[in-house]
Amino acid sequence: MVPAAQAARCSRTAAPSGAAAAAAATARRRNVAAAGEGRSANRTKWASGELSGAGSSAGTAVLEPPPPAGDVPAAAAEQKDASELVWEAADEVRPLFAEIDRMVHANIKRVQQAMRRHRIGPHHFAGSTGYGHGDLGRAALDEVVAEVMGAEAAAVRIQYVSGTHAISSALFGCLRPGDELLAVAGSPYDTLEEVIGLRGTPNIGSLADWGVKYRKLELAPSGSIDWHALATAVTPETKVALVQRSCGYALRPTLRIDEIERAVKAIKAQNPDVIVVVDNCYGEFTDVCEPPAVGADLCMGSLIKNGGGTIVSGGGYVAGRADLVERAVARLTAPGIGMDAGCVPGETLRLMFQGLWLAPQMVGEALKGGRLAAQVLSKEGFNVIPAPGRSNPWSFITAVELGSKERMVAFCRAVQQCCPIGSYIQPVPGVTPGYGDEVIFADGTFIDGSTAELSADGPIRPPYVVYCQGGTHWTHWAYVLESAVAAMRAADAAAAEK
Repeated sequence: MVPAAQAARCSRTAAPSGAAAAAAATARRRNVAAAGEGRSANRTKWASGELSGAGSSAGTAVLEPPPPAGDVPAAAAEQKDASELVWEAADEVRPLFAEIDRMVHANIKRVQQAMRRHRIGPHHFAGSTGYGHGDLGRAALDEVVAEVMGAEAAAVRIQYVSGTHAISSALFGCLRPGDELLAVAGSPYDTLEEVIGLRGTPNIGSLADWGVKYRKLELAPSGSIDWHALATAVTPETKVALVQRSCGYALRPTLRIDEIERAVKAIKAQNPDVIVVVDNCYGEFTDVCEPPAVGADLCMGSLIKNGGGTIVSGGGYVAGRADLVERAVARLTAPGIGMDAGCVPGETLRLMFQGLWLAPQMVGEALKGGRLAAQVLSKEGFNVIPAPGRSNPWSFITAVELGSKERMVAFCRAVQQCCPIGSYIQPVPGVTPGYGDEVIFADGTFIDGSTAELSADGPIRPPYVVYCQGGTHWTHWAYVLESAVAAMRAADAAAAEK
């Protein structure tokens, strides 16, 4: 039995209950300040003060209750119920899911055989501190990833803060003043524009600041590489040819692995010394081999995308020719240090191995979710790339042309509300480091910015395209799409009433 004095103390310190507890919790939420600026603040801004929808600005978030299940706007009463639409589409894409499963099987086999050949065991999860000298696990992971990528060498490092960081280290490692960087698949991803020096702060250390020239080949009208132009594109100054595998924020198809091989051959036929580097973000495990296996000199990517299997807390990789990997890592660390240092905590190292093992399966689920999204949103009348049906190649990113800012915002807010983390936060468009336009991000993920878990984002510019990616199981996209379709119908109804 609890003594009376102790019971009294407990009653005085216990949390309030009922209406008082709810009021206290609301007050606490309203007094939370934004933790940081830039991408996180714009994506999921916490606001101080009143969080009412009527008075909110672009810098505040509104806590909204989730939409009631099965809600359909009055203007859409004659339309098929969103849930019925989604599950009808799910039945239609099941044959595609079986094809994706066969590819997942091939990729799991590839990863397992590499781990078996390098005798990966629990002793590789010890990790390291300080300089990280002699880290057996880090070295073994590099060897496994090199084999999986079909490369001479690889460096997988938690110290890479993003895919852009890994790509930047490769470009700075390979290029020297007076050299030319040639982008062969149209404009590179937005965050590389400041690395190249196309915009941003002068004299901050871009490639242009170091005297590196830049040129790009426009895409063909079909959205593919302009093969005729590429056949004569290499000049004596061309040192590096950059191939971006995924669409990025462009309305073009993802490059197939055979197209990457064709590009490598076309470039090397003009000058075998030109270094072909591939931005492999969102490309890993979407086919049965990777760019180094078809002749690319170097490829780079992020571990909070495909390669980390949704469980790695950060990092990136470079893989390809051993001398070029060494050059890239020297830009991450320093000349003379290169690949021989860089501590990795043991738990992180285990997650990097396990994330690699899970990656083929997680990518497969994301591909299925993308095919479902394409089927559903095409039925709603939107242009989708890749189009519904079988996709060659399987694309990790599904681009949906929504046609208005209002639909983009409605879609992304519905996505956020259906995510496990931050479902109560309302995304708003905002200025984001590395991007030239305002961008809206919906990614209520366990790992900050992990687009592999499930996300939707896009720059706020015509034709107002939202880019869907990730998902640990395709049924999460089924749940998201039910809400997103209803939200866009409601946005259209509200616009029609104005």
